[in-house]
Amino acid sequence: MKDYALMMIGAALVNNVILARFLGLCSFMGVTTRIDAAAGMGLATTFVITVSSMADWAVQHYLLAPYGLGFLRTVTFILVIASAVQFTELTVRKVSPQLFQMLGIYLPLITTNCAVLGVALLLVEGRMSFMASTLFAFASSVGYSLVMVIFAGQRERLAVAAVPRLSAGPPIGFIVASLLAMAFMGFSGISTG
Repeated sequence: MKDYALMMIGAALVNNVILARFLGLCSFMGVTTRIDAAAGMGLATTFVITVSSMADWAVQHYLLAPYGLGFLRTVTFILVIASAVQFTELTVRKVSPQLFQMLGIYLPLITTNCAVLGVALLLVEGRMSFMASTLFAFASSVGYSLVMVIFAGQRERLAVAAVPRLSAGPPIGFIVASLLAMAFMGFSGISTG
């Protein structure tokens, strides 16, 4: 149990998909102008990463690996991810039309979010059990959501701050993102003993 907890802390904080692996940067910069949009995108992405990783694990272990079809891994995983995104999009549209409007084009673009595919490929590379892979995927997506919400909060504050004209917009966003990444690097010193 302790191993699972440490793995989840590591996936969410130490090896964060955005700040340490640089995956999902398109949505990180595109959706984080408002906290509510970032939280909605984080929840949708958490659902997609967790569900698609579970399905991808099953596809890898029961279809691709036994029949020597590893060369179809990326295409198959993207198909599974696209199905999960389609289901998520329909659900969000039905449950929260306002959130659906707020997320706009970014919701269907979860399919092409490299963080989603990246986590699924990390699970295959790590040769994890089903339980470990599910927990890893969930923790990675929680870390993704956490960073999205923190960054959105910082960008909301920057929108009303007196930022020099030369640094306004994306430049100050990248500066804040680098400071956030350095702050998260502090978690790498957590003792596992």
